[in-house]
Amino acid sequence: MKRTNVLRNSGLAVAAIALSAGLAACGSDEEPTAQADTQSSDTPETPEETPMDEESDMGGEMDPAANLYGPACGEVPTSGDGSVEGMATAPVASAASANPLLTTLVAAVTEADLVDPLNSAPELTVFAPANPAFEAFTKKQLDGLLADKETLGQVLTHHVVPQAIAPDQLEGEFETLNGDMLTINGAGEEATIGDEKATVLCGGVVTANATVYIIDTVMMP
Repeated sequence: MKRTNVLRNSGLAVAAIALSAGLAACGSDEEPTAQADTQSSDTPETPEETPMDEESDMGGEMDPAANLYGPACGEVPTSGDGSVEGMATAPVASAASANPLLTTLVAAVTEADLVDPLNSAPELTVFAPANPAFEAFTKKQLDGLLADKETLGQVLTHHVVPQAIAPDQLEGEFETLNGDMLTINGAGEEATIGDEKATVLCGGVVTANATVYIIDTVMMP
């Protein structure tokens, strides 16, 4: 009888231990889940930054008229392909063809077969003689120049520098597409260009691949 009680008590003890272990195991399985739920609800979500957000922070593209200066800028059309905004979207020869100040120059560039080379160049500065600049030539002289493609090409490429020159960098010596040197004296709005001392009528005009300075003189190489 005594032995039976001992066995019975031992069995109860074993069962109690097993039950306690089972409860402890259940408790340890549920605890991480509760903790994870608490973490998930307490941690604020951080919005993911997108390229669109970065673009809006930059405030859009630069104003093409930001560096514009000169007494003749008021003669540039205010709308259409020949306007400051319109020229900014086209390569330089195409942009010039839409500007009424540059019709004679565009005709000369076309005669010299320079439209494609200028449009396809990666980065240029063009000193573009306005229509009145060609009035220094007699009709016979101008017709003779237009008929001589080699000389015409040398004259026109003397007006082009294969690098971007901002208005505040407009001073010094620069090699032209013709392979000779172009000297700019003074700086900014006070600058004179070449041996002819050409002055800027409207400068800082931006095109898709060039900075353009409309000048008052045809310069000779």
